[in-house]
Amino acid sequence: MRLETAGQRLKDYVLSTDDGTLIRHAFYALLAAAIVLAVIDWREISAANAELPGFDPAQPETMPVLPPALTEGGPQAPPSEITTSIELLKQPIRFELQPGGVLLAQGAIELGAAARFEQEIAARGEYVKTVSLDSPGGAVGDALAMSKLIRERKIGTRVASGALCASSCPIIMAGGVTREAEDGAVIGVHQVFNGSKEKLSPERAMSEAQRTTAGVTRHLGDMGIKPGLWLHAMETPPDRLYYLTPEEIKKFALATTPEKVATRKAK
Repeated sequence: MRLETAGQRLKDYVLSTDDGTLIRHAFYALLAAAIVLAVIDWREISAANAELPGFDPAQPETMPVLPPALTEGGPQAPPSEITTSIELLKQPIRFELQPGGVLLAQGAIELGAAARFEQEIAARGEYVKTVSLDSPGGAVGDALAMSKLIRERKIGTRVASGALCASSCPIIMAGGVTREAEDGAVIGVHQVFNGSKEKLSPERAMSEAQRTTAGVTRHLGDMGIKPGLWLHAMETPPDRLYYLTPEEIKKFALATTPEKVATRKAK
């Protein structure tokens, strides 16, 4: 009897709810499933690499700066050449003011990067119009804070040709009031992972993943980014990257200047 009552209530809810709400709830259900799979993937990756020297999946500095793409056929190189040296990308993110109100943000997003970025923006006043990103990613919390400050200050974002914007870097890009991905820009996403030295239990890891995912999902939605972007991130293990095609950059609204996002020519 209780099962029948619950079933009837669910049926009544579905029939009385508008399509937009149903789609939104379906998305969150898929997202929750992705979180569970992410934790499972993470535990499998940790076990598989436990014997590899120099690899600690809990430490971002031991992760490859540019992991290969996740493909059915195996690892794949980036879709375009990255002109910045790997050694430079490994360094803590630095900020360099360039002509035309462009602030170059280049390097890894370490803990505390958001505070340094805020100081940089405050020192430059209203001169900064665009933040040019070239980063392999890093701390998600700092990336979120930087993205929110960019939107608050009504600054644009850009990934130049030959530059990299991976892992948590696209979160920063999402904050731009205008967003540009030049032809030859490399943009990739993957799952968030524990970058602290603290070893978390599976339960705590799941809780942290849910909390972080909720915050990122809410922010990306507020910035006008389509849900598919974050779903691709959640489906891709942290030792791989999902490289966005020019078509996906437009589809997910990561770029707001579609005419400057090149369409890859068919081979």
